[in-house]
Amino acid sequence: MNSPGGFQTKWQIVAHTLTDQDAGDVSQVAPLLDQIGGLIGQFTADVAYDGKPTYDAVIDHSAAAAIVIPPRANAVEPSDDRPRGQRNRHIAAINSDGRMKWQVSNGYGKRSLVETAIGRYKSIIGRRLRARSLPGQQTESAIGCAVLNRMLACARPKAVRRKAATP
Repeated sequence: MNSPGGFQTKWQIVAHTLTDQDAGDVSQVAPLLDQIGGLIGQFTADVAYDGKPTYDAVIDHSAAAAIVIPPRANAVEPSDDRPRGQRNRHIAAINSDGRMKWQVSNGYGKRSLVETAIGRYKSIIGRRLRARSLPGQQTESAIGCAVLNRMLACARPKAVRRKAATP
């Protein structure tokens, strides 16, 4: 089963979908974005999402969103005079400064928060679904996401930065 999910900086799972093994992750970008009520500021995904369908879905949902997807290793900038889109700017930046500098400057490392959430889901809720039918599994997955969100809301400490006491 594929279960890509959306994640917000407040550590809550804000979108989820569950499909059979024949559905590709890219086909779920628009349905995931449709679950998010407002506009998004940034969409971050791994290289598997690099392509026109993902960029189109994100722009349709939030035209001003920064799309942070590393281009494939063999990606080249178009040589014609078309306007330079976000993907082409990413390719140019990687070619001039290197992939690691591009990752740091675009906040690509935040993608690891999603991987952490998936790991948290698997360790707390479980790695296997118990329902046998796809609709039952989708319901089970939705309940698991709601449970995790509730647990985080109750247990996440609120850190407050304080000045160091002077003696």
